[in-house]
Amino acid sequence: MNERRKQFKRVPKKYQPAGLTILYEDRDILVVDKISGLLTVSSEKVRENTAYYRLTDYVRKGNRKSAKRIFIVHRLDRDTSGLIVFAKSEKSKHFLQEEWHGFQKIYTALVHGAPVEKKGIITSYLAENRFHKMYSVTDSRKGKLARTGYKVVQESDRFSLLEVDLLTGKKNQIRVHMADLGFPVAGDKKYGTGDRGIKRLMLHALSITLRHPHTKEKMTFEAELPVYFNELVERKK
Repeated sequence: MNERRKQFKRVPKKYQPAGLTILYEDRDILVVDKISGLLTVSSEKVRENTAYYRLTDYVRKGNRKSAKRIFIVHRLDRDTSGLIVFAKSEKSKHFLQEEWHGFQKIYTALVHGAPVEKKGIITSYLAENRFHKMYSVTDSRKGKLARTGYKVVQESDRFSLLEVDLLTGKKNQIRVHMADLGFPVAGDKKYGTGDRGIKRLMLHALSITLRHPHTKEKMTFEAELPVYFNELVERKK
């Protein structure tokens, strides 16, 4: 992908939907870098302020009567930034979802503390309570298998920067597993400590390697790590 990436023109900034950077687009897929704080799809309270809504408007070029649309392949939590892949046809959507478990998804997470084991795999079964909060169980009958690989790439007095390999894709998986390990993701108000003074959830979907639904070519996309991650890991206090 590194060689081919030079052949593609970036969409001019003035045409980029707010909160999104379009990294790649062809007739089959649309790959974007989402900011933290933007929903992927609508919720009961939020209808239009989503990546899906803004990208639908983008592909329709502002023409609400246009039949053009995009299709959801996967989602990111609202407060997680980074890569999202959308399909531009149902056929492409079905291919990507059927193959999704075999694609490599790498995240960057800034966590509190310093894991003793600098590399490992966390495995549990994830269940959801009535407050829509995920938690780990050991009984396979009560949850869905979740596996998260991690590697420490940088440490400071307060934080560790991790490369996280999402081996399965369950809701809030990385956040739950890091908290289970005793090193919650910084800025995580749901599974962590709340972290006053930290501006955002410190979790970023950094890269994805997939097979193109039409050409079947292996492609790798990367979303640049927000500067705030390095600023925070290097902060002395």
